[in-house]
Amino acid sequence: MEEYWVTTLDNPFNYFTQFDDWYRFDEDHRYNTCGYVARQAEMLGYSSEMSETRQTEIINEAVERICQLNLLGIYKKITRNSVIKPVAVHISNDEEASNA
Repeated sequence: MEEYWVTTLDNPFNYFTQFDDWYRFDEDHRYNTCGYVARQAEMLGYSSEMSETRQTEIINEAVERICQLNLLGIYKKITRNSVIKPVAVHISNDEEASNA
């Protein structure tokens, strides 16, 4: 699943790969983008009780709304493909022997 985030046109940092720098720049310029996304997501029914997939869908929708509205003309959407989390697999000694 693709993840969206919104950033400002003047922020030189990548939210997904340079979060600390991105956040510092955003807060120093008093954009409070994380708070803006959180407020939009809350209006869409975001809850920590939801599945991670549903949370991502709601955040994506919040980002889309912010970029469509874009009253100040300063926002742009960025994306990344979600990392698939590895699943632990246990192979017993019997299975290892038969696979050898």
